[in-house]
Amino acid sequence: MATTSAAQKRVLDKMEYNAFLAQCPSRQLLERISDKWVVLVLCALGGETSDPGAATDGAAGTAKAMRYSEIARLLAGVSQKMLTQTLRALERDGMITRTVTPTVPVSVSYELTDLGLSLHEMTRGLRSWAQDHMQQVLAHRSAYDEPSV
Repeated sequence: MATTSAAQKRVLDKMEYNAFLAQCPSRQLLERISDKWVVLVLCALGGETSDPGAATDGAAGTAKAMRYSEIARLLAGVSQKMLTQTLRALERDGMITRTVTPTVPVSVSYELTDLGLSLHEMTRGLRSWAQDHMQQVLAHRSAYDEPSV
């Protein structure tokens, strides 16, 4: 019986994930990372600003640790419950770290891990594409929704 090296096992394991199959666990991950709040949290922790004119070349700022309240202020419209759930899910998946500093009051900050930084590169492009093409999408929606005569 042939033995398999750790590297060979990783390659084989990687080949087993196929998101087109209903039972593939990567579907759960795709569902998670396609959530708008996940994308926006990753972009915020990646150092991006809400000011569209701040980064004209599409480059991200420097990733930084942020407190919960900073993230909540930056993400207009996110509820406390949704932000908490999103941060916990990202921490569980290894995308962010949560650091508690024993001060009065306790200070909690969140920061991207290396895994989270790699995903941030993808989400940054997605967010940028959505912002850059929104006018075209709105025009298509309007044309589609007009009643045909």
